[in-house]
Amino acid sequence: MATKLLDESAKGVYVIAATPFTESGAVDLDSVDSLTEFYIGQGIHGMTVLGVMGEAPKLTDSEQTQLMQRYISRVNGRVPVLVGVSNPGIDNLAALSKASMDAGAAGVMIAGIGGLKTDDQILAYFEKVMSKLDDDIPVCLQDYPPTTTVYFSNSVVNKLITDHPRIKMFKHEDCPGHRKLTALRNAPETQGVRRVSILTGNGGLYVPQELHRGGDGIMTGFAFIGALVQVYELFVEGKTEEAEDLFDLYLPVIRHEQQFGFGLALRKETLKRFGALSCPIARAPGPAMDADDTRELDALFGRLRKKLQDAGHPVPEGI
Repeated sequence: MATKLLDESAKGVYVIAATPFTESGAVDLDSVDSLTEFYIGQGIHGMTVLGVMGEAPKLTDSEQTQLMQRYISRVNGRVPVLVGVSNPGIDNLAALSKASMDAGAAGVMIAGIGGLKTDDQILAYFEKVMSKLDDDIPVCLQDYPPTTTVYFSNSVVNKLITDHPRIKMFKHEDCPGHRKLTALRNAPETQGVRRVSILTGNGGLYVPQELHRGGDGIMTGFAFIGALVQVYELFVEGKTEEAEDLFDLYLPVIRHEQQFGFGLALRKETLKRFGALSCPIARAPGPAMDADDTRELDALFGRLRKKLQDAGHPVPEGI
């Protein structure tokens, strides 16, 4: 099935896919299949593989390619797939970008790399990156300073969008970043900048506010991704109070998952309970849950079950 390439009209909920591993630490391709079906069954509008949650830096080049190809093949055009290709080596970035598009990706996601401290350095870096990519590769520009340590000013983002038409989407994860989101969303009117899609991240912590401020959707690895799909769709229907009420029910779990570094272990354990993957381990060095962590998660899920039942919402299987 042919995949539509990423363009400025992209919207909805794009899940950041986990990378499943076996107990021995090998990539678990069978769980890639089950995880794909779980995500699509939750109503997602798109998928991002080899993102930060996907533990991409822990994978070899061949594993990255194999994983990307397996996800894209299993999705089979049902939703667009973006591939995170950020790499300290620009030639490596370009090679994975080409391989991803050849496999059927809708586009690639690129962030800044450590060491880019000034606006001029950032602009020069992306000029080099874009010159290495094939002309027809759509790009999602990722702004995630807590991880990359690279800060995109509003003026830099607007210039990159203006200078590089292949940028079709902006992944907004600056924090605090609500005013930045508003300024970028309004830039087509206030600055004459081309409008691009803006999806937000940060684990979904600020979804209602970001949607109110003009975000086109969400890109996150939150394990209960179907809940965010429902929140987004209620917003689209104009049922904003209902959307916020539903979001509030899940907020304690969203917050719990946002423990920096450790949240990956919580997400993978939750996905295992859903039956979406066989083993919840992260590749070393990575976080692992202990008995206290398990009790905390059980307690949170118990409270979530009760609140969902009291509000008349279905309870996700597995919790």
